[in-house]
Amino acid sequence: MQALVYFGVHRQMKDTMRMKSPVHPGEIIPEEYLIPLGLSITAAAKKLGITRKALSNLLKERAGVSPLMAWRLSMAFDTSPELWTNMQTGYDLAKERENPALTLVQQIYKAPAGLVAE
Repeated sequence: MQALVYFGVHRQMKDTMRMKSPVHPGEIIPEEYLIPLGLSITAAAKKLGITRKALSNLLKERAGVSPLMAWRLSMAFDTSPELWTNMQTGYDLAKERENPALTLVQQIYKAPAGLVAE
């Protein structure tokens, strides 16, 4: 049973590596929430219990969504914290895909043919 779980995770990891340029969560917040709700950055920051600067850094993509921020956003906008952490993880993975350090990695294991969608 562990092998099945492992290969399922491996398949998910391979699929995640193929994703197209996801957007930063900070790009979504104004478009989907602040503008439609008529909220200023200052007002939204107050309702989130954070400083205006902290929210501004997130919106300008200078900061990412931490687990605590994911909880804050989910509570404020009636979403799940996983929505925000998954969005941040997708963005981070796509951003690092072209990192030159990855050329140093050597394959340790290759899944048997048919178990992983290529």
